[in-house]
Amino acid sequence: MNMKVILNKDISPLGEEGDVKEVAKGYARNFLLPRGIALRYTERTARLFESRKGEIDERKKLKRDDAASVKERLEALELSIAMPAGANGKLYGAVTSQTVVDELSKQGFQIERKRIEIPGNSIKSTGKYKFTVKLYGNTVAELFINIAAQKTKTAAKEPPAKDRQRRTGEGRNENAAGAGETPGGDIASEGKPPEGEQAASTPAAASAPVEAASAPVAASAPEAASVPEAASVPEAASAPEAAALPEAAK
Repeated sequence: MNMKVILNKDISPLGEEGDVKEVAKGYARNFLLPRGIALRYTERTARLFESRKGEIDERKKLKRDDAASVKERLEALELSIAMPAGANGKLYGAVTSQTVVDELSKQGFQIERKRIEIPGNSIKSTGKYKFTVKLYGNTVAELFINIAAQKTKTAAKEPPAKDRQRRTGEGRNENAAGAGETPGGDIASEGKPPEGEQAASTPAAASAPVEAASAPVAASAPEAASVPEAASVPEAASAPEAAALPEAAK
């Protein structure tokens, strides 16, 4: 069952203020009537709107004129949106009516999302597309929007670990050379005396022979064991006594 109502406000796409419409009872009772968008059609409400007809028609004329002005300004726009896309032009996301609403808002236009109609409800590839904006009554603006691939900065590839170590070593060697060091980390021998002179000038090196030469004094072999004194054969038996033996034998 339908219910006959008189619109008290403009509502797209149902109609404008003062229009008489037949709608479903549930739609009227649950939405239109509680929100004051429409009134139930009766003789009393019909007379009320008839008395306001001149006022309503004047407002409608102002709305149509305003819609025509907005249409002219909208159709003069050149919209362009950059979206992330692959090499084949396929968008990673999609351009929807809300995307267009946001873009138009940047240009100073406050358009309801439900008034924007995009082919297929969304755009999923780069290119140039036409869409429409329903303004007021039969006034419709046609716009073109260019969808371009968004330019992304490619991050620099990090060199492999071995390459980083080699570069780090080269950098350290360069720093060492600038500070007067050899690549191995030793101090450069610029202004260094010859090896012979350097060894002779070191007190610790010169004292080594003296300590080695003192070893015989500490242990003197002749004084420690005097072999001739230990076995003195001539003092034990004198020569004249040995010569007298033959005389005794006679």
